[in-house]
Amino acid sequence: MSDELKEKDEDSSEATKRELHETSLYQDVKPTQWPIIYSPEYNIGFLGLEKLHPFDAGKWGKVYGFLKEAKMIRDDTTVRATEATERDLLVVHTKGYLNTLKWSFHVAQITEVPPVAFLPNFIVQRKVLRPFRYQTGGTILAGKLAQERGWAINIGGGFHHCSANQGGGFCAYADITLSIKFMFDRLQSISKVLIIDLDAHQGNGHERDFMDDDRVYIMDVYNRGIYPYDGFAKRAIKRKVELSHGTDDEVYLELVDRHTKEALEEFQPDAVVYNAGTDILEGDPLGNLSITAQGIIERDRLVFSHVRSRNIPILMVTSGGYQRSTARIIADSILNLKQLGLIPCEDAENAPKPRKRWFKS
Repeated sequence: MSDELKEKDEDSSEATKRELHETSLYQDVKPTQWPIIYSPEYNIGFLGLEKLHPFDAGKWGKVYGFLKEAKMIRDDTTVRATEATERDLLVVHTKGYLNTLKWSFHVAQITEVPPVAFLPNFIVQRKVLRPFRYQTGGTILAGKLAQERGWAINIGGGFHHCSANQGGGFCAYADITLSIKFMFDRLQSISKVLIIDLDAHQGNGHERDFMDDDRVYIMDVYNRGIYPYDGFAKRAIKRKVELSHGTDDEVYLELVDRHTKEALEEFQPDAVVYNAGTDILEGDPLGNLSITAQGIIERDRLVFSHVRSRNIPILMVTSGGYQRSTARIIADSILNLKQLGLIPCEDAENAPKPRKRWFKS
């Protein structure tokens, strides 16, 4: 065997050489369950402190509620996320970084909610970081479900400003990086992943993590005039589309359509991670773009159409969105994808309702 082939073989077997830890995140799912992941633990609420940040910290539960009201899903036909453990997080994060989260002051900086600095850390862990760990677990599981079902949606996650050793921008755990690392380590059919990041902000966290990794191709469409202004991280972007303040539907959708198609043709990935932020919505206080609700729904359709038509697994996370109306838009978009046949699950649609159990008192 030549030195070059030997080196390539050693790289491909890296995960098998490294003993994989036991994890509860890659759970088996019934055929009658949609590959839609959620947990009530996603939502953040404590003494109203969550209202000090523009992010709607109950958005995820509202999305889930809207989908239930539309009778698309039921509790028994969706997948419950489990919490990512420290061992799960250490697949990407350094021990040093995780230790910084034991300081409430540091978590306050990451979440951009200053009063968090004055809370005992056990409360911060339970009321702030635990919801993030549940969402991170959901994103990791979504990778497995996408490979098995062709698609998966985590109603949460998309913490694209967090890297292995640094959090920020309301992102404490690098769920996108973690999901991809889990796929590389545990799913033999996945060796190349395309990240399509359509949040209004640059995804500097996963960009820093995959800076020198040719297995990951990053397409990032973002407003150049807002946070995080991370010039170093931009070096990792293979397809960079920088927008100006006020970009509207017509310009935006043409760019998304063309670049998504070209990225898929150029890289030919084994899986796609779609960061579907809704902070591109007109009126968003942080995104500063002018995309309508219908424009967001059309954006999601374009991405799913391009990816699904090529039989490439896709997992979607919901990421940013700082208006109360975004939960309704996310739900409407998912319902539209279902209506168009882009996210089928016939067994879940036809699943009989569970029988009520009667107990003698």
